[in-house]
Order: sequence, then structure tokens, then C-alpha cells
Amino acid sequence: MNHHSPIAAEGFPLIAVPAVFAVIALAFGWRIPAAILGLLALFVVWFFRNPERKITGNAKLIVSPADGKILRVDEVAGHGLLEGSLNKISIFMSVLNVHVNRMPCDGVIEDVRYHEGRFVSANLDKASQDNERNELLIRMPNGNKMLVVQIAGFIARRIVCRAVQDMRLQKGERFGLIRFGSRVEVFLPGGTRIMVSAGDKVRGGETPIAELP
Repeated sequence: MNHHSPIAAEGFPLIAVPAVFAVIALAFGWRIPAAILGLLALFVVWFFRNPERKITGNAKLIVSPADGKILRVDEVAGHGLLEGSLNKISIFMSVLNVHVNRMPCDGVIEDVRYHEGRFVSANLDKASQDNERNELLIRMPNGNKMLVVQIAGFIARRIVCRAVQDMRLQKGERFGLIRFGSRVEVFLPGGTRIMVSAGDKVRGGETPIAELP
């Protein structure tokens, strides 16, 4: 799961299809279709890029699980697997962002729950409840719990999550991705110091978004 290939493994089948047809089209002398298919293959390669990131060693810092832009920072009263007063951070991932998702902290996966749903645009607030999503409940080293939710968008129709219950993962470790535009939400215990605000750009596994007490 924490492989160091420059291309996420989930992208290889999608890269191969247009690449093979581009070669076939070129063999038949169909230059324009070959060029279009070749460009499509290059776009898919670029979309599934899997860059290395510099992970902070500060145990109190929670890092962003995804690349993108902060849509909202809110206080909410519980959500799904996590009860109590929570700080919610919503991150929008456009088709231009890296789509590999990373662990925001060291921790143990206590639960993973998948929910079927719609595919409205991920930058809309109703996507949080209406869209297909995958919830990961994480127990942090200090015993507190946080929640990371992968949410599919209008174009994204495939959530990939390699994390399973009782798996122990490290901060910055890759645990999945969402294909072609999506949203990731983080729910942290009340009292956590939030370090980002709406409009900020973040990098998965690298940008601190909160600090634990």
C-alpha cells in the first residue's frame, strides 16, 4: 500500500487501455485517433501520479489526508462513527490534484464503513450526506479518535480504500484514492487547534491542518 511507484497502481489498467488502442490506431495509419488516444493515456498517467511527500515527525500535528482546497471548517455535533463535539474540515479535490489519500496521523483503523449514494458535485455541501462515501474511524496514539471520509463526486465513480479494520498505519502512509474529482472530510475531537481555513491549499501527507492538545 505504501509503494513508491511514481504512478499509483490503481491507474495501470486505465492507462493501458488508451495506450494499447493508440498503438493499434497508429499501426493502421489513423494518426488523429492515435494522437487523441495517446494524449488520453498521458492524462491518465498524470492523474494517477504518486509523488513522495516529506512527513512531519511531530506527533501532535494532523496532516491533510488529501491534496486540494479547504472548502469549509465547521463545528458539528457528531457524525456517523464518531460522537461528541467535533471539528470538521472539508477538502475538495479537483481533477488537477493528486488523488492518492494518506493517513493524517499514526493510528489503528477501528472501523471502515462504505455507503452507497449519489454522485452530485463534490464541492456542494450536500455531497457529504448524499454521495457515495467511505468512512474510516482511526484511533490515535493518545487514545482519542478521528474520522476520515472519502466522498465520490460528479465525475469520480470509484472509491479505493486499502485500509481494513485493525490495521496499524503511519502518518503519511497511502491508504487509498478517489478517481477523477472528489472530496475528503476530516472530523477531529473538540478542542483540537485547527490550522487551516476556507480557501487554503493543502498537500496530502505534508500540510498540517490541526494540532492536538
